[in-house]
Amino acid sequence: MTNESSPEDQEEQQAEQYEPTLDQEVDKHRKEATEFKDKYQRALAEAENARKRLQKEKQEMIQYALQNAMADFLNPIDHLENALQFADQASPEIKHWALGFQMILNQFKDVLAANGVTSFKSEGTHFDPHLHEAVETLTTTEYPPGTVVSESLKGYKMGNKTLRPARVKVAKAPKAEELNLDNKE
Repeated sequence: MTNESSPEDQEEQQAEQYEPTLDQEVDKHRKEATEFKDKYQRALAEAENARKRLQKEKQEMIQYALQNAMADFLNPIDHLENALQFADQASPEIKHWALGFQMILNQFKDVLAANGVTSFKSEGTHFDPHLHEAVETLTTTEYPPGTVVSESLKGYKMGNKTLRPARVKVAKAPKAEELNLDNKE
């Protein structure tokens, strides 16, 4: 016999050389499985992040709508409070009506409180543009500059958010020229 192989044997040898071994095949499938697992985990994480983001946006929208609804009640409540200030000067019949309106006002305030809406005191505090709206300044030496001297409209907060800034009069220091004129007189 000669060492020469038949063409069929040569084809088999070439096929064996090109056929991947079983270990190579297993490694290839493991690599694919790892890639698919990674893609699956990433897709799961993206879906979870999207769910959390949508939940957060939903809560923010609800909070925003609630804040707007509560803010709409503030002006009528202020008007009712102002009107009731003069009830003591009215006739007995009007005082009875005022008592009923006071009860309604208290119910409105209870609704505000139940939703976390509170008024805040501004007089005597330092002016904060997040809490106050300066509608007037008062040149004085009685108060330190930037101090709220009086409040013309109450401010309200809902949690940490300002629903309506208080309208205030703020003290400012007199100019040096004004102080010199006062000292000369």
